[in-house]
Order: sequence, then structure tokens, then C-alpha cells
Amino acid sequence: MDLVLRTVFVFFLILIVTRAVGRRELSSMEPFDLILLVVIGDLVQQGVTQSDYSVTGLVLAAGTIALLQVAVSYLNYRFRRVREVLSGEPIVLVEDGRLIEPNLARERLTREEVEEQARLSQLESLEQVRWAVLETSGQISFIPKQ
Repeated sequence: MDLVLRTVFVFFLILIVTRAVGRRELSSMEPFDLILLVVIGDLVQQGVTQSDYSVTGLVLAAGTIALLQVAVSYLNYRFRRVREVLSGEPIVLVEDGRLIEPNLARERLTREEVEEQARLSQLESLEQVRWAVLETSGQISFIPKQ
């Protein structure tokens, strides 16, 4: 039972940490970020299983995480308020070619990062953008002016 409780705690801790880190950082991982993720995974495993290397411990930990993921996914699907908390809402970054500075600051994005993503979307400048939206996946969608 102790293993299941540690797993539940770690699951929600990771959920909170990934939400706090922000969408943009998770969608554009650098090599250092990937290594850090592997290290965090190892630390989490040690915290959950401690020195339990049995098949029973594996089944309990993996089963608990799977059940929690299904439960969170269902709640996310079923209830809009839960979806807003867990996934967030899309955020408008550019409107009619003008950056919305408070939204950039809230998501810790720079003008240069938005401009880079615009260029990758075949747009020469932000003046060509009607809307730029930071999606819940961390990607930026651009709707060009007609």
C-alpha cells in the first residue's frame, strides 16, 4: 500500500511540475532539457520504488500510474474546468501584427522566439500575422492576414 501511495503522490507532483514549467518549454526541448528529464525520471523511480525491485512492485507502480492517467484523461474530457486547469487554454500572442506583451510575459516568451516561429511558418514578419496563438500543446499557430 505504501508503494501505491508514493506513486499517487509522485504522479500529482509531476502533473503540477509540468504545468508550472509551461507549455513552450516542454514543446521545445534542448539536449540539456532531455538529459534533465532522464535524471528526474531516475529520481522519481527511486522515490517511488525505493528498494523494491520485485515484479509485484513494478505492477503496483505501473498499474497505479496507468489508472491515474486514465482517470485524469477522463476528467479532462468530461469536465471543462478540469481541462482548463490541467491543459490550460490557448493564448493569443499576436493580434493584427501587434504582440500582446502581457501574454508573452505570462508564458515567458520573447519577441524573437515568436518571430522565429513565424519564419518557420513561412511568414516574413509579424505584420503579416492576423493571429498567433500559443496552443495547449506548446506550438504556436499563425493565421496570416488575407
